[in-house]
Amino acid sequence: MSPDECTLQQNSRLGSQATPGGASPQAEPAVSSQTLLRGQKAVAIEHNGEVYRLQHTRAGKLILTK
Repeated sequence: MSPDECTLQQNSRLGSQATPGGASPQAEPAVSSQTLLRGQKAVAIEHNGEVYRLQHTRAGKLILTK
């Protein structure tokens, strides 16, 4: 096995386990789109002094616009 193949194997084995600083990976908390939209078709979200719009489409997708 070449050194490059060995490095690729090591990286693929470590990829799902290693994180920067050696911290263990944690799942991000999920918020339901129904909770955000509260029965509305769209909701305004303020972030860093700017207003974004989160909209639910007829096709069941979400669109975030500035």
